[in-house]
Amino acid sequence: MRYLDRMQPLALVALRLTLGIVFIGHSSHKVYGHLHDYASFIGSLGVPAWLGYVSAFTEFLGGILLILGSLTRVAAFALLIDMIVAIAKVHWKHGLMGNGGYEFPLALATIAFALIFLGAGPISIDAIRGGGRSFGGSKSK
Repeated sequence: MRYLDRMQPLALVALRLTLGIVFIGHSSHKVYGHLHDYASFIGSLGVPAWLGYVSAFTEFLGGILLILGSLTRVAAFALLIDMIVAIAKVHWKHGLMGNGGYEFPLALATIAFALIFLGAGPISIDAIRGGGRSFGGSKSK
């Protein structure tokens, strides 16, 4: 079991990379070409349209930050809020597994939630800058 404990930093990298890649892929078409359409869609949901711009850039830049392991907890928190709003405003009415259901955004929100508490781990820019700590350990002085 100690071997598995030593592999925990790689698990955090896998979570960060997966979530980051998904968010970049999911938001790149919004940022590059359909930003105004997306903002209009957000406005049609009863949310201020300018939050559509915030949402698109949160997903795109948040994904980049997660991949780098930089400002991981901040990025994960912003993405968690983004997914909670997406579930509440768009996906909830379709049910968990229905077409357009909330199973996918719920999974993304859960990974973001975990990263808020676990941080980026030792294989990250956060750790290099001294802002992170190793998984399960305390920062020594």
